[in-house]
Amino acid sequence: MAITAAQVKELREKTGAGMMDCKKALVESGGDEEKAVMYLREKGLSKAAKKAGRATSEGLIVPFLSADGKTAAIAELMCETDFVAKNEAFQAFATALSEKVAGLDVTTGSADDLPADVADVTDLIATLGENMGVGRFAKVSTDGVLGIYLHSNDKLACIVELTNCDDANLAKDVAMHAAAMNPTCITSDELPQETLDKEKALYLKQAMDEGKPENIAEKIVSGRLNKLYKEVCLIEQTFIKDDKQTIKQILGGAKVASFHRLALGEKSE
Repeated sequence: MAITAAQVKELREKTGAGMMDCKKALVESGGDEEKAVMYLREKGLSKAAKKAGRATSEGLIVPFLSADGKTAAIAELMCETDFVAKNEAFQAFATALSEKVAGLDVTTGSADDLPADVADVTDLIATLGENMGVGRFAKVSTDGVLGIYLHSNDKLACIVELTNCDDANLAKDVAMHAAAMNPTCITSDELPQETLDKEKALYLKQAMDEGKPENIAEKIVSGRLNKLYKEVCLIEQTFIKDDKQTIKQILGGAKVASFHRLALGEKSE
């Protein structure tokens, strides 16, 4: 009999087993869900469901860079303990995950945006005995230069894409900076107008409450906006390796086309 995607999805949600395993179980059981559940239990494939509610606050972020240096990817693989994060099988899966992401037609997202077989950790859960899951990912393909930075704890990574540039070391320096300083945008032009309007109103009220004349208050607003830009805009930030230069200054004629930063477990703004 024909097995529908809805049947597979329902069995997967009930057992935590992989998509392919669920489909096979339904085929073997003639579409009978109860028999399919028993089939998975007999094969030891449903025990992942017992771990599904447990917190995954540890894990790894592994970067991938193609041989030609033109495609890069980073992806989170989450688990419960640092002990498992250091396991060779877990690390191998994390490495393969980023490489697979690099080969897909994707840019950013989470496990729901990946093919089921790529994000399926059921077998790994069965092997290592902890709840696990694929988190967020980012992928960049470019004709420019890519810089990747991975922090020593393997839980913080960043990809920076530069154009009008052939200096891979510069790209890596900017990636290291962005990882450390966590900018929210590249330039002030990318800040939403609604955000700027709220900040301006706040700064103006603060200045007026301090008793400043309106013309002085306006200058204060301008100064505080510039300070905001230096805090959140990548090219306006002071370079962490040289506090006498901004990122814009060290770039020279190069441009930051994009950057993607992942810190393990950190929620996207």
